[in-house]
Amino acid sequence: MKVISTNIGEPTTFIWNGKEEQTGIFKKPVSQALYLTKNDVKNDTVIDRVHHGGVNKACYLFAADNYEYWKQLYPDLDWDWGMFGENLTISALDESTLRVGNIYKLGKALVQVSQPREPCYKLGVRFGTQQVLKQFIEHNRPGTYVRILEEGEVKTGDQMILQSESENELTTQQFYQLMFMKEKPKELLQLFMDNPSVPAYKKERFKKYLN
Repeated sequence: MKVISTNIGEPTTFIWNGKEEQTGIFKKPVSQALYLTKNDVKNDTVIDRVHHGGVNKACYLFAADNYEYWKQLYPDLDWDWGMFGENLTISALDESTLRVGNIYKLGKALVQVSQPREPCYKLGVRFGTQQVLKQFIEHNRPGTYVRILEEGEVKTGDQMILQSESENELTTQQFYQLMFMKEKPKELLQLFMDNPSVPAYKKERFKKYLN
């Protein structure tokens, strides 16, 4: 896995339900390295800190390999890396094999896979249609957030190298699927609850499905 693009967003104002809002999802490639801190990417825009940024969502990674699929669905958009609001566009990022809790050397930083991205209306704003949310869920390639275990710079061309694989087999893709399943399979749910790297607030929300 390799960093294809480093992306930063400026505050962008839009109208939602008749009110002005701001978002940092309109990210664009930058030539300089990004500095990953414990809570966010330095100099990036994080407007809603309830749902973005923080220890479990410090940096968002998305697969470069997914872009061709989306370009075919939305050929009229002005395409560039960062379209999904990702800070780092990564080649060969595969959520079906990416275990929650895996630790990687990423440039000079050390990161840990924490949770998949859940699409919200701001992705719809970015794409010009809220229809993209349903498509994003169905495509089942959400990218992943990472925790920053050791802060450091990441630049284009850096490798994402596995340092430690989680003993728990829950993948980012399974985590994502579980969130949208009406019926939660017991074995998958147990795998989710037993994974020490799944954020505690997520486990709390899923406790009701154990009974």
